[in-house]
Amino acid sequence: MCELAIKMLIAYLLGALLASLILGRARGVDIRRLGSGNAGATNALRTQGTAFGAAVFVLDLLKGVIAVRVLPRLDLPGVGFDAALGREWLMVACALAVVLGHVYPVWFGFRGGKGVATLLGAAAALDPWLLAPMLGCWIVVVLLTGYVGLASILAGLALPAFVLLRRPDDVPLVVFSILVALLVLYTHRGNVARMFRGCEHRAHRLWLFRSRAA
Repeated sequence: MCELAIKMLIAYLLGALLASLILGRARGVDIRRLGSGNAGATNALRTQGTAFGAAVFVLDLLKGVIAVRVLPRLDLPGVGFDAALGREWLMVACALAVVLGHVYPVWFGFRGGKGVATLLGAAAALDPWLLAPMLGCWIVVVLLTGYVGLASILAGLALPAFVLLRRPDDVPLVVFSILVALLVLYTHRGNVARMFRGCEHRAHRLWLFRSRAA
């Protein structure tokens, strides 16, 4: 339990290092005061440009990869390896912790991003095939509706659907996929409310079937 607790804490603290806010400080901006107010890659892209947004996305994604692929394998001084702890459970625990760290970063007053980029990195590290349903769903929904938030929600929900269909006996992965899908849905509750009010921002450059009025 010592290894699990310490590595989950490290994964959380890693996740709490938000690229958008760290890079933003170098520019003298806090993107939580701009655009949608979110500290994620999408708002970084909208408010600071393509290069900045891409850098934020890549760095946030790498946090998920490191937390899942590197951290569980580290032989930490004074901690070692817990023989009773299943490695797969440790990996999904670190994956969940790094996403939570991104959403609720202790370094930045617990006001973070929505966790999608970090989730993609963690999912890819657990199994690269998990990206297929998530990215496929995201692309299709954005192209059809222009709503990035809706695409992110449905991509998150596609993860447990895929896991339950293809790997229902993989209990750690099933638990992880359901929890993160619920987390993504919760972090995008504002997007859902704005869609119902008809005031949600659309990505017009990606929205293929927009009306002329839009």
